[in-house]
Amino acid sequence: MATFEKRISGDGKTTYRAKVRLKGLPSESATFARLTDAREWAQRIESDMKAGRYFGGAKLHTFKELADEYEKASGDLLSIDDLKRHLAAWREEFGRDLLSEVTPERIKRARDKLLAGETRYTERATGDPKKDAQRQKGKRTGPTVNRYVATLSACLTYGVKQLGWIERNPVERVPKSKENPGRVRFLNEEELPRLLDACRPWPDLYLAVVLSLTTGGRQGEIMGLRWPQIDFARRVITLNQGTTKNKDARALPLSGEAFELLQERSKVRSLKDDRVFLPVTAKGINRGFREAWLRALKAANIEGFRWHDLRHTAASYLAMSGVSLVEIAKILGHRTLAMVARYAHLDPAHVVAVGDKLAARLSLGGKK
Repeated sequence: MATFEKRISGDGKTTYRAKVRLKGLPSESATFARLTDAREWAQRIESDMKAGRYFGGAKLHTFKELADEYEKASGDLLSIDDLKRHLAAWREEFGRDLLSEVTPERIKRARDKLLAGETRYTERATGDPKKDAQRQKGKRTGPTVNRYVATLSACLTYGVKQLGWIERNPVERVPKSKENPGRVRFLNEEELPRLLDACRPWPDLYLAVVLSLTTGGRQGEIMGLRWPQIDFARRVITLNQGTTKNKDARALPLSGEAFELLQERSKVRSLKDDRVFLPVTAKGINRGFREAWLRALKAANIEGFRWHDLRHTAASYLAMSGVSLVEIAKILGHRTLAMVARYAHLDPAHVVAVGDKLAARLSLGGKK
């Protein structure tokens, strides 16, 4: 039921306050300069309430309730650990606040607080209590905070589309922190054979590195491989929707030494466990495996290199081999060419070779 109240201010201006009440829902009110506008608004709100289109849930449900519902619905995500950590931070910030109180301004302040807050230690633990106690913590980077805000946005979008508790996602009006241009690191032609030689003493490590280099697969995709995913006849590894980061199924090429090594391993595989690499932890790599990886990097005298850079290396060498960005995107599982361009940086020597080809084609090759 709608009621209207005529008001006259001190300067003589007349306004009309409309109030809509419906049993089981919170009341809504608004003020207008014209009575006709007030009546149109009240009629629309009352109609939406009766038809179930009214988004009054923002004043009925707390952020914690929404976060709990979203977390339950996201239980099968590969990145569930990150999601839980992000939601825990947002629950701490907004607590039992109503969804109507989670405004763009409050989100901006919370984002700035995350940027200013300390996070993990910048150095690895040494095992020496005195030295470890002196380690410094670093501040969160812009891209890291953007991941937190992205989780919050996904949660609120769930409240809009799936639950109908809120009408609009307030994160849409919150600008992102500045992203880094992107870390670029891949093995050059001198480093590649050194790393492979250093990995050979550990058969599991060597196989995993070769697979990562020749397929461009992510660490979790390679470490989580199971024998039913491998088709030796077709020479492909099939990644189903539940094993990829973006939930898209795709096939990885299986060729060269990777194909031969997997064939040999398949002859002595366990009959009780279909995993290719044993054991595998939730993080995708066990402690002994990680220690072997770090020792191999040290033996090969390779610095500033992470496991994910094997994927960078695969993309870069594909590009230098003349493979199109579309084909690289299909192999790596990227949905946009922009992401592929970020990975497929060319080696300086290859850039020079391309330049020589262009000069020759233009008949500007110079004297030999």
